[in-house]
Amino acid sequence: MKKLLLISFIIFNLAAVSAQSSAYWQQHVDYKMDVAMDVKNYQYKGTQELIYTNNSPDTLRKVYYHLFNNAFQPGSEMDARLHSIKDPDGRMVNKVKVDGKDVKVSRIESLKPNEIGYLKITDFKQDGVAAEAKTVGTILEVTLAKPILPNSKTTFTLNFDGQVPVQIRRSGRNNSEGVELSMAQWYPKMAEFDFEGWHADPYIAREFHGVWGDFDVNITIDKEYTLGGSGYLQNQNEIGHGYEDAGVNVIYPKKLKMLTWHFVAPMVHDFTWAADKNYIHDVVKGPNDVDLHFLYKNYPKTMENWKKVEPMMVKVMDFYNKNIGNYPYKQYSFIQGGDGGMEYAMCTLMLGNGTVEGIYGTATHELGHSWFQHILASNESKHPWMDEGFTTYVEDWAVNELGTKKVENPFEGNYRAYYSLVNSGKEQPQTTHGDRYDENRPYSISSYVKGSLFLSQLNYLIGEDKTAETIKRYFYDFKFKHPTPNDIKRTAERVSGANLDWYLVDWTETLNTIDYGVKAVTDNGDTTTVSLERIGRMPMPIDLLVEYTDGTMESFYVPLRMMSFEKENPNPEVKRTILNDWTWAASNYDFTIGKAKSTIKKITIDPSGLMADVKQENNVFKQ
Repeated sequence: MKKLLLISFIIFNLAAVSAQSSAYWQQHVDYKMDVAMDVKNYQYKGTQELIYTNNSPDTLRKVYYHLFNNAFQPGSEMDARLHSIKDPDGRMVNKVKVDGKDVKVSRIESLKPNEIGYLKITDFKQDGVAAEAKTVGTILEVTLAKPILPNSKTTFTLNFDGQVPVQIRRSGRNNSEGVELSMAQWYPKMAEFDFEGWHADPYIAREFHGVWGDFDVNITIDKEYTLGGSGYLQNQNEIGHGYEDAGVNVIYPKKLKMLTWHFVAPMVHDFTWAADKNYIHDVVKGPNDVDLHFLYKNYPKTMENWKKVEPMMVKVMDFYNKNIGNYPYKQYSFIQGGDGGMEYAMCTLMLGNGTVEGIYGTATHELGHSWFQHILASNESKHPWMDEGFTTYVEDWAVNELGTKKVENPFEGNYRAYYSLVNSGKEQPQTTHGDRYDENRPYSISSYVKGSLFLSQLNYLIGEDKTAETIKRYFYDFKFKHPTPNDIKRTAERVSGANLDWYLVDWTETLNTIDYGVKAVTDNGDTTTVSLERIGRMPMPIDLLVEYTDGTMESFYVPLRMMSFEKENPNPEVKRTILNDWTWAASNYDFTIGKAKSTIKKITIDPSGLMADVKQENNVFKQ
């Protein structure tokens, strides 16, 4: 019996080691789509051929597609969410008076049949054989005609019939700025299958997760429309509209009514486009010979603002290339067409009727997503903080570095927003799925702000140079690999040599907060004892600055034992003393300054402001 148990134990552990060291894999999709748009009734018909490569070790008997358009129908899950959430998105509701009170009513619930969105699938086949395809809300569930074995391919074909909804969120027609067609989430999109299984999330409001592949798309539409979006236009000298080669004069036959735009987008996980008869289309050369396209409405009041933003975005792309990694494609399009701003493959749809500063800020943020959502592509539904937060970080970093008036801490506003969330009592762990936050505001602050603080606080933990190196190495090691939270943590550990598991766990998986204080300052005659206390649950190393009455300064550094790391002096001009480490289990810590208390003017915990201490008032001692 003991021998059998021993053999079983050995086999189990060998299996565990094998599972942990198994090679990375990801699925692959190749789309071919032909779509014809009827601009009179905002309906379109299309065909899709999808070659699916199963690189997983699993045999697949079902697959799932996203049918995002179906969210914009009365009674959908997106509609239900607007009824149940306390603070619905203002763009998705109307305010009406009920018994003298303002009541927010879902815009989706009142959509008429010719205003809703839909995506209907017919004639679904796998390798020419009919397969069972069932629509369940915004998901198409397909029971395969035959299993897809590991390391094999299969071809799916289908017909789709769609209607563009009145724009309520992201995609749609005739938005608030007059753009006719914002074609995001418009086609049957294969759901992601990875080491965690299927990610066939219903479309309720939030973000996306997709499979990388190559897109070959033909879009037939009235010749008066100018298009912009994902991919490279293949027939630019037949299309014109600002895409034609230099010196080419595109002349359409007199009887021509429709144009077919042929786009190819390699190694992307989405395809988006927008169209309007009144677009201005500018092309500006960006870094590394990338074409930056700007498509915006021909409005005299705002077109000059777009012109001013164009050279600014060349500088932003150059900043991102140098500080994250090189943008791997040869085009990017800034398109007036969304509600706010939303990132897509090789393009963004964004508002465009604002000030120069507003357009610039939105464009800078959305461009940053190209690195974090469309090249790294973490699962934004499960870990929105990894994309939105990191993008917010590089946006604030870039705007500060490229601006005329630099500030010492460009992330200061993010800290204030985070403290506000903590004090509200409505914070939820960052492990919460993006669709399942109780309210929108906690989701936004957790994802955009607290996610950004994950990186800005790394500057405090391991230093600015090592944080900058971490971002570059993270991008280099995990581009096109769907990284997880552990991957950014391990990258920071590899770069710095620090142990950071405690940081990832406490910051992202719990509601633990940081709160340190100067508890007492005791005069010993010729020396002074400083007593510090850890009040919050989350531990940190401590930077402490002492300012003396004679104008001199001295800093002290208290390493965190569980971090096994000593940070380099962030201010070499000020003498620094490295003290004994502080354990997590000990809530109090004392050390001695070799001067009398009367010589001390001020003692400050974390003078950089980069540690997210939720109660700042006890961080300073003055006399």
